[in-house]
Amino acid sequence: MAYLAPAEFVTKMVDAGESKLLMSTRDTLIRSYMAGAILALAAAFAVTVTVNTGNALIGALLFPVGFCILYLLGFDLLTGVFTLTPLAVLDKRPGATWAGVLRNWTLVFFGNFAGALTVALFMAIIFTYGFSEAPNAVGQKIGHIGEGRTLGYAAHGAAGMLTLFIRGVMCNWMVSTGVVAAMMSTSVSGKVIGMWMPILIFFYMGFEHSIVNMFLFPSGLLLGGQFTFMDYLIWNEIPTVIGNLVGGLTFVGATLYATHYKTAPQRVVA
Repeated sequence: MAYLAPAEFVTKMVDAGESKLLMSTRDTLIRSYMAGAILALAAAFAVTVTVNTGNALIGALLFPVGFCILYLLGFDLLTGVFTLTPLAVLDKRPGATWAGVLRNWTLVFFGNFAGALTVALFMAIIFTYGFSEAPNAVGQKIGHIGEGRTLGYAAHGAAGMLTLFIRGVMCNWMVSTGVVAAMMSTSVSGKVIGMWMPILIFFYMGFEHSIVNMFLFPSGLLLGGQFTFMDYLIWNEIPTVIGNLVGGLTFVGATLYATHYKTAPQRVVA
């Protein structure tokens, strides 16, 4: 499991950011659609495991399988491009602009949302036998998650909004650490181990991931959750996206870039 030193894998981060900015619209949409779909399926899998075993830790231990699959297939999540693409602009790579960063983020957001929504519809059909009966136990659980993580925050007003934002920040601190950890190794096993640890932490701690929520909340609405689409946008998705952006770029991208890529000169001792 060959390990790359920080200066080496941070260079790979900047290279990856540049590559994503220069990617065609078609490829960006395809890769983001598939990433959203696979992560949504992993979320459905983790909730199913949690309901069937009664143990949330087992669900959290198994959830990272979806993240590992989509990363190894070269697909893109919004949380990852939040962290990587600005680095190419900071490094003044040819063709890397802030307009290009915003273009990439927009395309990836809608691609992720479309993929997650597709799986939300598919799973709602499965949980209800084609909407012919009430949701099964897993479907009911997903509906309640949607209620608790929209109306639950709203009930606390500004304090709830702050909590939601911080959970979004903490989430992408861990998720983007998983993205970077995959670049630390040149072997599949090393990449998987590196990704697994921080993804497990974010999921078990209940942090807010904008793409996972693109699955949980629309499917919750399809399965009879007692909240509205506007509740979802205002009291979850929008603050979560902003928190994910701050967490990934501040605690992972900018810090690693500043200290391992633009390392300050060593002190001269008299």
